[in-house]
Amino acid sequence: MAGVTSGLISLGQEVTWRARHFGIWQHLTSRITEFNSPVHFRDSMVRGAFRRFDHDHFFEARGEITVMRDVFDFESPLGILGRVADRLFLAAYMTRFLRKRSEFIKQVAESELWRRYLREPSDAP
Repeated sequence: MAGVTSGLISLGQEVTWRARHFGIWQHLTSRITEFNSPVHFRDSMVRGAFRRFDHDHFFEARGEITVMRDVFDFESPLGILGRVADRLFLAAYMTRFLRKRSEFIKQVAESELWRRYLREPSDAP
């Protein structure tokens, strides 16, 4: 892992992580390319397996809860073969992946686990 690996990330910063998809370990690097705190940010892949990979995160306050909405846009490499793979299985795979990730974020945010990742506002420098 490299770049920002703890706390909050902001415009122009990058993070590199390792993930296993379809049994293959990959290193992926994303940069925050849009940032409008606290309602939206976009991370865009700058190095990795995809030809293009943009992930928008939108946040909306609804009463006492926050609703997070992900918009995920990607394009696989390999031209027409990549487009076929996107339609046949990759879009469904990535949707399941994002839902699982969102459930984890929800569990962390709604429990004391958030303290592992962020400092309390009174602890900020």
